[in-house]
Amino acid sequence: MANSQPVVLSIAGYDPSSGAGVTADIKTLAAHGCYGVSCLTALTVQSTTGVVHVQAVSAKLVEDTLRELAQDFSISAVRIGMLASGEVVEAVAEFLTKGNFQNIVLDPIFKSSSGASLLEKKGIDALRQKLLPLSTVITPNADEAIALTGLGVSNLTEMKAAATKLHELGAKNVVVTGGDMASMPGEKAIDLLSMRVGNGCEQVEFSSERIKSTSTHGTGCAFATALAANLALGKQLSDAVVLSKAFVKKAIAHGHPLGKGFGPLNHLYRLEETPRVQQESLHHALKEH
Repeated sequence: MANSQPVVLSIAGYDPSSGAGVTADIKTLAAHGCYGVSCLTALTVQSTTGVVHVQAVSAKLVEDTLRELAQDFSISAVRIGMLASGEVVEAVAEFLTKGNFQNIVLDPIFKSSSGASLLEKKGIDALRQKLLPLSTVITPNADEAIALTGLGVSNLTEMKAAATKLHELGAKNVVVTGGDMASMPGEKAIDLLSMRVGNGCEQVEFSSERIKSTSTHGTGCAFATALAANLALGKQLSDAVVLSKAFVKKAIAHGHPLGKGFGPLNHLYRLEETPRVQQESLHHALKEH
């Protein structure tokens, strides 16, 4: 019998354009050979051009959904995205505390790329106090690191300082993603992995070429979810970061122009490569006969 498929739980909002949120997470998890289950935290009215409206789901519904899923599935990893309200943050924190889960990836989503608020201030405070210490790894971008630490984050030195501050606030491991900071032509995107070691931390830099594309909606979600998938598959954290970065880069490179704004990356780009492989196999089989 084949090994059981790792189950990864996505706790996130709903994006009707499927570039981010739970529907994008399901695609990312499927691309990694994992089975995705999800708990919806918010409904949004949005498209590739931006977020128009956000409606948080009740904390009671979140509690009930999480409890039911945990009773039914053996969950190998948890990916936490948009939480929308302080009450939902509290509900998720209580669930994680009781569940003793491994491989918790916290993607602290506070604002959309178009500027819409996706988590109220009391929710940010609750996330900082309760979810940071419970998470295996947190994946803030520069703006989210600023909101959590109060420090400036505009270069590598400041990324390192912010990561150190996040450790002081209770984070075990941190990946500060710097793709949004690379704005000059030819400038590389730098991500920083910071791992708490004893009373200090070990920090590793990862740089990569930026891809010029408008298919970038949901890159943060894709990275965090790919990271959860790779951890569920048994990868070490540093290897999981490298693999997740590579997945996002290829998904952007294979993106199709969709919508009138910043369209989604192509989470399932590997499916487009499969038919070519099948055609080559068929060609070889026909030649042998």
